[in-house]
Amino acid sequence: MKRRDFIPLTASAVLLSACGAPPASKFKAYDGLQITRVIVEKSTRSMWLMHEAKVIAKYDVELGFTPRGHKKIEGDGRTPEGSYFINRRNPNSAFHLSLGISYPNAKDIAKAKAIGKSPGGAIFIHGGPVLRGDRNKPDWTAGCISVTNEEIETIYAMVKNGTQIDILT
Repeated sequence: MKRRDFIPLTASAVLLSACGAPPASKFKAYDGLQITRVIVEKSTRSMWLMHEAKVIAKYDVELGFTPRGHKKIEGDGRTPEGSYFINRRNPNSAFHLSLGISYPNAKDIAKAKAIGKSPGGAIFIHGGPVLRGDRNKPDWTAGCISVTNEEIETIYAMVKNGTQIDILT
């Protein structure tokens, strides 16, 4: 999918969250349109939360420390590319909150195995590090997709397990 296929956000596009002020807890409520797809475009460091063809929210993201190319093996610092799904949630993440991505799939495992390596795993959409303080450089993760802590609170509420995520170049 090329960038021109995306619906641009307008000033009227609203990030949907709980009514009124956000709760003190990192667990927000969401009762808006169901998020049916997450799209991440690595080249623009952008993530869109979609309901069908409608953009519900857009975020700037940070990626793995070696952002170009598809993740091939554990430790390569790359963020995977391809179609996956959100498969788990971690409310006690060292990165505030996190949503698991179903990497590696069977194809990823086979490719890594063919060269005698592990494909790695534990790829998430998450907030910033709790222990390290502020991020000290762009594209600082080991292959994950990072947003701010405030943003992951909203994303965590909006995106359910089983939601498709497409990670594009």
